[in-house]
This record gives sequence, C-alpha cells and structure tokens, in this order.
Amino acid sequence: MPLAICWAGDASGSPLAVPPGLALLGVRGQSDREAARLRIRAVLTAALAAHVGIDAGRIALHSPQGVAPWAIVALDAGDQRVALSISHDGNLSVAAYSFNGAVGIDVMSISPVPDWRAVARDYLGPEAARKLAARSEGERDAAFARAWSEHEARLKCLGLQLAEWCDERAVALQACRCFPLALPDGYVGYVALPAISPA
Repeated sequence: MPLAICWAGDASGSPLAVPPGLALLGVRGQSDREAARLRIRAVLTAALAAHVGIDAGRIALHSPQGVAPWAIVALDAGDQRVALSISHDGNLSVAAYSFNGAVGIDVMSISPVPDWRAVARDYLGPEAARKLAARSEGERDAAFARAWSEHEARLKCLGLQLAEWCDERAVALQACRCFPLALPDGYVGYVALPAISPA
C-alpha cells in the first residue's frame, strides 16, 4: 500500500505516517525550482514546529552541498537533530523528516528515457537492466521511473552520491527498506529508511 503524503493546503491530511516518527509532505503546482525549494522548506519547518509544539523560529534547516539535509529543533530539553530528505520533479516537491534516523525520498515524472538501456546498466545494475529489457515498450517508462526513484531514495537514505554500479554498492543499498508513495498520475516516488536490524 503506497504511503500517503500530506499536501500543503490540504487540511484533511496529517504528515505523520507509518512507520512511526516519519512524516511525508508535499507541494503541488510549483514548477519553478527555486520557488518550489523555498515553499517545501517552509512547509517542512511548519510541520516540524507543529509536530513538537514549538515556534517555527526555533527550527533551523541545514542543506550543505553534497550532504544529506537535516533540521536542528531547539527543544527546551536541548537541541535535537532530525533527518530530512527533499525531492523535486515537474510541478511536485516532496519531503520527509524522520525522528528515528536517516531517510531518503525521491519523486520522478514518468517520461521516455531514450538511453534507458545504458543508464540502467551503468547505474541500476545488470539485474535491473534485464528486468527493464523484459518489459513491453508501453510499460518500460513507468518501470524505469520506479526503479530510478527507488534507487535515488536509497542513495539519499545512505548519504551516497550517484555513481556507477558495482557489487559493493549493490550490497550497501540493501541496508534500506523502501516504500512507494501515493502520488498524482504521471509520477512515481519512494521513501527509504534504514533496514530493521534482526533481533
């Protein structure tokens, strides 16, 4: 079952999702990347403030280049660091925050990728490339978008940069569990969380 997103302006939704401690937020209708970036950051700040019951001015978002973003929430008992992840594509922006460790989120519009075969082989690995090649042409665009979005969500959760496929990377990416997102038609997305350690 895809996880629901709390869209900005939709008063009926709650950002708190399953698993506990995870919140999923979104902004629709904003195709300008800089405006979308500012809007989703404002939505994140407001949701975090409401979640912990403090003024939004006591929350600072940090997103240095090449590092997973995070928030510092200034609680009365002391500062708490909260993992964040943000993704934009087309006119959608989605974000996640987690009080229970790392998180990665990715959204992708479904569209043709002319060089899908080489991109899948080089970045998604031989097994994913074989599965995509077995799809009919009519199914391949959506299948590629799902595979790529899940891959990106895993990378973000683990704090890894996009790089060419290798066996070591395949093993590392298994340290995440992924959940599909409920998104408007024409988009796919995933959220990734650290795998649950066996008891």
